[in-house]
Formats: sequence, structure tokens, C-alpha cells
Amino acid sequence: MGTVFSFDVRGARDPRVRAALEAAVVGLHEADALFSTYRPDSEVSRLGRGELGPQDCSPEVREVLRRCAEAELATGGWFTLRYAGPDSAPDPTGLVKGWAVERAARAIAAAGAESVCVNGGGDVQLSGGPWRVGIADPLRPGGLSTVVECADGELAVATSGPAERGCHILDPRTGAPPEGGLASLTVVCSGLTDADVRATAGYAMGPAAREWLEELPGTEAFAVTADGSTWQTRGFGGLTAQLSA
Repeated sequence: MGTVFSFDVRGARDPRVRAALEAAVVGLHEADALFSTYRPDSEVSRLGRGELGPQDCSPEVREVLRRCAEAELATGGWFTLRYAGPDSAPDPTGLVKGWAVERAARAIAAAGAESVCVNGGGDVQLSGGPWRVGIADPLRPGGLSTVVECADGELAVATSGPAERGCHILDPRTGAPPEGGLASLTVVCSGLTDADVRATAGYAMGPAAREWLEELPGTEAFAVTADGSTWQTRGFGGLTAQLSA
């Protein structure tokens, strides 16, 4: 998937947790082999070339394609498998990383880990706690815009924007970078699959994302605009850590 994954697992000395952690690492490599758009032998690449039909794909690929179709409906088309047009090859990378990380974290937690943090390229799935997740300042390299805190339970944090990879999210209506684009958009909810999709779709929406995100249940967001100002959804303040100066 072209990024770095890391694990922070408390209670990993338990043999069951250790086995689940090792299986999760294997699962991420398998996901890359299935979904990478850079590997010509992946199922997604073969699907794009017409060598496979959806019915010929593995259960994991069929599940992700189904989740992508659901996400497209839920976002009114702002999230799509085909940003380059209806006839372009499918590209599920806006969903599959979050899906893979969420699946890995929940498998480790189910094995009995006390607390779990799986980080995939800066997007994280948390279980247990306490955890603090720093949200990078997209306009000030090395700086933080805010810090999300998870005392316990499940929480996912996903950020979209051009700071790390350039503008890789396009307006699906025009195929161009979003107008009035944000410098970054962070979405927080219980699962990283949804957080990743909503961050991607919201970034594509630009300024209209705020009203849309306010209406989504169990979802909060924080944005940095191109001029350095910020906005956040009504409940986001309840998730932030109180840091000393």
C-alpha cells in the first residue's frame, strides 16, 4: 500500500495476543498483494484489466468492493472507486487501508490484548487506552494542530490532505483538485473504514464538508484550511487532550 504500518500492543506477551499480532502482519501483506494498484499481479489490477470479474475475486476483494459501493451511495458520490471517470480501473485505496488496519486492530484486541494501536500511514485504529493521537499541522512540518485523546474503548482517526503525498484526492465531478481545498481534514469515529472514507469524501467536498460531517452520527472532524485557519464539528472539543504549555 506504499506506506508504513506500526503496532503498539499492550499485553503482547500473552501467546494468543502474540499469535494474533503475527497473523495481523501477515494479513496486511496479503491485503497489499490483493489490492495494490502498483502490482500488476494483484486482483485489483487484474480486475481493472478485465482479466477477472468481481465474482472471480477473493472474498476480501468482494467485501471491499461492496463497502466501496456502499460508501459511494452514503457520500452522494463524493467517494468513488473511479475518480478518473466511469470507465477507469477501480481503485479502492481510499477505503482499503482503513479497512485493513481496522480488521488487524480488532483481531488483536479480540485475542485479549489490553490496548491496541495500529497505525497505517498516520491513520490509526485504537482499542482500550489511554491513547493520545497527534494531528499533524499540514502547514508547519513537525508541528501539531491538535491532539485527540482516547481514554478507553474503540476510536479511529483518519486524516486526508496533500501535505504528505501531494494532491491525490480529486473532485469526482471534475477530475481536478477540489476548489477551495482544505490543507487537511481529520475525521474521528469508532472504525477506521468509515473514518477513512469520510475523510476522503470530505476533503473532496472542500468547504461543504463541515455541514455534511455535522450530520453524521458518531462522527467528529477537525479541518485546517489553506490560509491556516481551522474549524471543527460541535463535539470535537470533547475528544481533544488538555495539554500543558
